Amino acid sequence: MIPLKDNNPTRTFPFITIALIVINCILFIIELTQGKYLITFIESFGCIPYEITIGTDVEPFIFFPVRLTIITSMFLHGGWMHLVGNMLYLWIFGNNIEDRLGHFRFIIFYLFIGVIASLTQIMVNPFSTIPQIGASGAVSGILGAYILLFPKTKVLTLIPLFYIIRIISLPAFVVLGFWIVLQIINGFVSLSYTAQGGVAFFAHIGGFIAGLLFIKPFLIGRRR
Repeated sequence: MIPLKDNNPTRTFPFITIALIVINCILFIIELTQGKYLITFIESFGCIPYEITIGTDVEPFIFFPVRLTIITSMFLHGGWMHLVGNMLYLWIFGNNIEDRLGHFRFIIFYLFIGVIASLTQIMVNPFSTIPQIGASGAVSGILGAYILLFPKTKVLTLIPLFYIIRIISLPAFVVLGFWIVLQIINGFVSLSYTAQGGVAFFAHIGGFIAGLLFIKPFLIGRRR
């Protein structure tokens, strides 16, 4: 299932959602300009679990605190499809969460959930030397918040069935519920090859659960 659009108007302009998308796109373009330094760039600003849990004696690309890579890694991506997928979900579902939280609370929520998502993946594979990158964990938190606040909202969804492509409206809990079930299945399958890298499914799972758990506390004191 690929969501295309939700039927959920907002009252405010999604400044932060758009800013996050723009920043991610700009940084991806910067990645593309790195040439032979790309791997060093990713290793410097991506989140490497081993460096978080054990530390590092390796000289970084520039002087940069290792712990901050948990934040910077959220703004790097491994390819066009990785970027487009994350930004599509952020655009469709992020604006409504920003509308409910307000601009300032939304950016704090986004970063907070992103950190929890990264830490979840680190706990699953604490000695990995493969950089974790991508906004997926933080975006997953947005999806968790959305399914709790707007479960019955209709989402226009593209469903490829072999050679047949259908576009239908489905409730958000169906679209996002299917998504998280798929992440859980793939997450446990991936446990057998975590050392090889790949998709950080447990960051998705951790982010989604954190979004479910923390959206209501973040809404305390916020008028509907």
